[in-house]
Amino acid sequence: MNVKISCIKGKNDENSFKILKNFGADVYEIEDFEKTDDAIKQLVEKDYKTIWITNELAGFSEDIIKKYSKNTDINIIIAPRK
Repeated sequence: MNVKISCIKGKNDENSFKILKNFGADVYEIEDFEKTDDAIKQLVEKDYKTIWITNELAGFSEDIIKKYSKNTDINIIIAPRK
């Protein structure tokens, strides 16, 4: 089974997800934090099952709680602040 893992961070965030990227996770950067839900939706459509997101971006997402918290097929993990 091939599990696709991705990460979403702000474009200017130099530190988040370096280790996950080294282990082969796809790391996506977004410039407009208001587009966080759009970025998550695109990754879900691309069949990513685990999506890590920075705590900073999580505050801009309404869908994380409303849509994905009850979905057992999609795991959205909010990375704690450093």
